[in-house]
Amino acid sequence: MPEDTRTPKAPAPPPNAPGAVAGRAWLMLVLATLGFAVNFWAWALLSPLGPRFQDGLDLTSFEQSLLVAVPVVVGSVGRVPVGALTDRFGGRVMFPLVSAATVVPVLHLGLWGHSSLASLLAGGFLLGIGGTAFAVGVPFVNAWFPPRRRGLAIGVFGAGMGGTAISALTTVPLVDAHGTANPFLVTAGVLAGYAVLAWLLLRDAPGRSAPGEPFLPRLAGTFRLGVTWQASALYAVTFGGYVALSVYLPTYLRTGYGLDTADASNRMAGFVLLAVVMRPAGGWLSDRIGPVRVLDASLAVVAAGALALALEPPLMPGGTAAFLALA
Repeated sequence: MPEDTRTPKAPAPPPNAPGAVAGRAWLMLVLATLGFAVNFWAWALLSPLGPRFQDGLDLTSFEQSLLVAVPVVVGSVGRVPVGALTDRFGGRVMFPLVSAATVVPVLHLGLWGHSSLASLLAGGFLLGIGGTAFAVGVPFVNAWFPPRRRGLAIGVFGAGMGGTAISALTTVPLVDAHGTANPFLVTAGVLAGYAVLAWLLLRDAPGRSAPGEPFLPRLAGTFRLGVTWQASALYAVTFGGYVALSVYLPTYLRTGYGLDTADASNRMAGFVLLAVVMRPAGGWLSDRIGPVRVLDASLAVVAAGALALALEPPLMPGGTAAFLALA
């Protein structure tokens, strides 16, 4: 019998082999980024419509500012308990849960909640749930990537904040074409679809274990760390400043520069898109030269842009350049 000289096939790698894990990590990153974008889209729905609600409901400037600020504040504070729940249950549970929960205030605002300031504030309060998706995604993505790749991975995930650009570009045109309820109904449908997709496809990283210590002792221990307060201060100035400016920018451009609602929303979308592009670039640079150097350079550019805006320059070209520097 002639000898079989065919090369035997290599055995298939096990599901937990490094290559398989790496490939799945990028899929999980894409799904997490998509979830972040969809929830941030919902989180920013009130911002482009702020000037219209001011005119339609005869709101004061303070009431309009309060309306767009409430989801931001609730979403920021809510990240603490949602982050703790993510430690306990994992992103595979929390991403679908947060997305499904955000459907409720979005439907409320679209169907019943846009006729009075009180109902808008109630809906905006619950809309803050969408802003907590960031606290789900960061530990979820971190667990899938080794330390040397986490800067890029978190940068890519952070690009999901482009959901605010989707809101800026689509909300006003959808209202003009189909009525006030339409952008909320569209967003609710996308959120529900993502919740189902995430439940079916998302998986936590291999080896994930829930913390054994209760929430309050862990929280107290975190508060005792100096790095917690340092990172919180930096986060408040950088990402907090970005969020505050992005949600209030349409109102600022309308009242300060006399732009109409659609033009102001489009310019806000440009601001967001630049920030989206810079997120992965900043993460990649952090992996290469270290986060401290990247932060130093970023804060220097932001300070220069803020100083320029304090001088109230004309919108073109100085004001536009300063706004983009803040992105």
